[in-house]
Amino acid sequence: MHIAILTFQGFNELDSLIALGILNRVRRPGWRVTLCCPEPVVTSMNGVTVHAQSLLAEAGSADAVLVGSGVRTREVVADPVLMSRLELAPSNQLIGAQCSGTLVLARLGVLGDVPACTDLTTKPWVQEAGVEVLDQPFHARGNIATAGGCLASAYLAAWVIARLEGREAAVAALHYVAPVGEKDAYVAQAMAHIDRVLP
Repeated sequence: MHIAILTFQGFNELDSLIALGILNRVRRPGWRVTLCCPEPVVTSMNGVTVHAQSLLAEAGSADAVLVGSGVRTREVVADPVLMSRLELAPSNQLIGAQCSGTLVLARLGVLGDVPACTDLTTKPWVQEAGVEVLDQPFHARGNIATAGGCLASAYLAAWVIARLEGREAAVAALHYVAPVGEKDAYVAQAMAHIDRVLP
């Protein structure tokens, strides 16, 4: 089971790394979560450099793909060569996007008529792409999910776990990372968003 987190130059650390951390709470043979990048090395919006764990060519065969956000997303969607390398298939992949990552899905035509969540900065660009933007942190329909606001990346990660490994595994992963003294309340709030969209 491979979950690829698309991570571009100028990426937002919170989006990519929170998802990476939560998804890696699942401990079973064959469970693989990678920062999937267009180049061997990418640097975040705050100067954090990471090495790719997989490259974009692998995204098309991943079981789930999450598209992280960043300060250069508009450059990504304006690059036809880069965009042509993204071959995503919501018919047989779970596909999610965080904040400006939603713009990538909109420009690829992956969202179709599914309304989406995004951050406030990206909202007008996603609307220009013909997608209805919801004023909420998380939404999913079928195999497509989007989240808005950096810390909503936890909802996106938990949705992937719930879909691939079951609700109990998602609850356990969220419980592990939730603040001490607030664990039950945090998990209940997060799962309230996820439960209403699970098949």
